[in-house]
Formats: sequence, structure tokens, C-alpha cells
Amino acid sequence: MAKSIFVNLPVTDLDRSVRFYEAIGCTRDARFSNEKAAAMKWSDTVSFMLLTHEFYATFTPKQIIDAKTTSGALIALSFDSRADVDAVSEAAIAARGRELHGPEDEGFMYSRAFEDPDGHGFGPFWMDVDAALAGMADAREPAAA
Repeated sequence: MAKSIFVNLPVTDLDRSVRFYEAIGCTRDARFSNEKAAAMKWSDTVSFMLLTHEFYATFTPKQIIDAKTTSGALIALSFDSRADVDAVSEAAIAARGRELHGPEDEGFMYSRAFEDPDGHGFGPFWMDVDAALAGMADAREPAAA
């Protein structure tokens, strides 16, 4: 098995959350889904495991936060274009997500931000890596005397 990431998220309404994650491009993996959890594949190596609060609580003795009022993580999602960032953000908003900020364009990077219905934060972005690295190299150059 390739190295993979499974992001476990507590959700209050599993069916609503499945619909939201499908709207932003995930596909449900029925092999790892039931009435307590849904495996939502983002890519070949990244999945979001949506877990009811009761099931999530079996993995930790800690209190489950209310992600609408407390930040526990911000999940950045890379895309191939600015248009893809806009498309997923608009899909998230249409699927009962909440926009956290509209388009931010730094030239070499373009981003937006939204929350799922439970308040988990996502930052879709596109980046021209070569331009970003060139800008960082320029910033490290000592100023001419």
C-alpha cells in the first residue's frame, strides 16, 4: 500500500456530510463505510474519514471540539488551476458549506477558504511552484550596497 493520509473528522450528520464531500469532488468508498463512518476518497492517497461523534469518541478520550467555534486544523487542498479552486469553493458553498474568504491572488498563488457543515476548515489553492521558489530566492538575495 502506498503511503496515504486518512483525515478523521467528527461529523454531526453523516448523510449531510457525505453529500457535502461528494459535492466537492470526493467519492464514497463503500468498502470502508457504514452507518457510523464514511470513507470519502479525495485522491489515490488522501481520504477523509467522516465519523459520527459516537464512533469518533471510541478513538480518543478527549472532548470533541465544536469546529464551528474552535479551530483544530486547517486542511489545504492543491489544485491544478485557479478555475479549479473557484469550482470547488463554489461547490462547497452550494452544498451548505460556508465561505471563510473569497479569492486571494498573490500572483504565484491563488487561494480561497471554506468550512464544511461541521466547521472543518479547508483552503483550496493553486500555486506556480517555480514562481514561488524564484520569489523566495529573490527575497534571500542581499541588497546591493
